[in-house]
Amino acid sequence: MTGDPGQAVGAPAPRATAPQPVILRPLRTGNAFEETVERLLQTIRLGLVPPGDRLPAERDLALQLGVSRATLRDALAALHAAGWVEARRGRTGGTFVRDSPPPSAGTAPAPTAEEVEDVLALRWVVEVGAVEVAARRELRAAERRELDGHLRVAESADARDYRRCDSRLHLALAEASGSPSLVAAVADARTRLNALLDRIPLLSVNLQHSNAQHRSIVAAVLAADPERARAAMVEHVEGSAALLRGFLS
Repeated sequence: MTGDPGQAVGAPAPRATAPQPVILRPLRTGNAFEETVERLLQTIRLGLVPPGDRLPAERDLALQLGVSRATLRDALAALHAAGWVEARRGRTGGTFVRDSPPPSAGTAPAPTAEEVEDVLALRWVVEVGAVEVAARRELRAAERRELDGHLRVAESADARDYRRCDSRLHLALAEASGSPSLVAAVADARTRLNALLDRIPLLSVNLQHSNAQHRSIVAAVLAADPERARAAMVEHVEGSAALLRGFLS
């Protein structure tokens, strides 16, 4: 899959969604192809580019990841072959995330109790730490608007889109820490957490609790109250952990 293929003439104009550069950050090891595939899959799975949306242009993606155009094209070709993306031709075309993941994406074996606890421990450490650091910073006006905007989107999301909006809010909280390395750790934790959450039902009462907890977390960060932010996030992650242990252990 070479170049930026396009969309058929007469098709509706695509929505262009740019993933966060802190996720598509430059690679750090010599495994350029493998890490490029990993970063792109993480971006898709976390919903930073929702189903049906177009990935950034090859030139921009290659610059964000610090890889050659050839390496990026090889990675995109691998994702295309695996069923994660599709190429559309034409003036408004490009590489698009498929509307649904490939069938093989949901056939992983059930996690063991130890694997569940490993994910929960990682999430507790990085997400609780991230909001505490964020609450200690003097946030810029744009960062404050970003947090409030993602909070509102998550609160208004329907069940079908809730997981993506929830993940995006948690990444925005991590971004407010000002640490790209911490954002990357939260993104990894959220990717693994979502694989577990996808195995349990979405419960309307739990979503109401989560939205209320989100409001408390964001309010504490915006108020520069690290102790309250930490306590609110602890309550939030422990609620999710209780559900996962109940359904999966």
